[in-house]
Amino acid sequence: MPLLILKLTLTPLLVGGASLAARRWGPAIGGWIVSLPLTSGPVLFFLALGEGPAFAAGATVGSLLGMAAICAFVLGYLALAQRGPLASLVAATAAYALAAIALAPVAGLPFPLLVLGVAVALLGVLRTLPGPSAQGATRAHPRWDLPARVIVGTGLVVLFTTLAPSLGPFLSGIVTTFPVYVSVLSVFEHLRAGRTGAIEVQRGLLTGLFGPVAYYTVVRYLLEPTGVAVTFSVAVVVTGLVGVAALRVVRAGVANAATSDLELEPDSV
Repeated sequence: MPLLILKLTLTPLLVGGASLAARRWGPAIGGWIVSLPLTSGPVLFFLALGEGPAFAAGATVGSLLGMAAICAFVLGYLALAQRGPLASLVAATAAYALAAIALAPVAGLPFPLLVLGVAVALLGVLRTLPGPSAQGATRAHPRWDLPARVIVGTGLVVLFTTLAPSLGPFLSGIVTTFPVYVSVLSVFEHLRAGRTGAIEVQRGLLTGLFGPVAYYTVVRYLLEPTGVAVTFSVAVVVTGLVGVAALRVVRAGVANAATSDLELEPDSV
């Protein structure tokens, strides 16, 4: 029951807050916000309380490899972005599932190697994205836009996290890291601002995912020797520090894009 209450309160706040932030500061900032481990993080916490530290520590492998599967998600979305948000989302979801299956055999590798591999994957996919750019013509936000985002996002989170505990540690980690929030934001930004808006959401996401990588690493190595309270306190602090550094990178990219577009505008004299 506590986890259900958390899902039903935190998810609307997160999806709504990220959507409003994207309206105010751009979709890349919205993507950065939803990169924070606000689904998998609480799930690991409740798994540690309910299933024990060993189970939760084991789930960090799936959570970490879920970051690599998210890289496949972004590439899948990008591949069909010209065909619209529905085709893009289907391709991205299929890419995530296939990557999760393909990554299962490497789950037994030493955790530091997995961390290194995920970091390289994040950097590699970031380099494949088109350069940051200011959005072109956009549609006004209809009144149903924000409520629809909240309802869709909350429903998906409840579904995935309800299934997760019955799947075992590895699959629990994979399922709870499926990019629910970024799926919602990407589709709605795609509908409103076109391909550019969706790509900027995912740029912010990929940059911010270094924070969750740090989070899972802390939980992996501290949970069993130090206990729940110390581990998750340290994990939150470390994730916050990494997240702030990532936010600076995202904001610098947005600022550079805006400056470049201003320089390209013809003189109005």
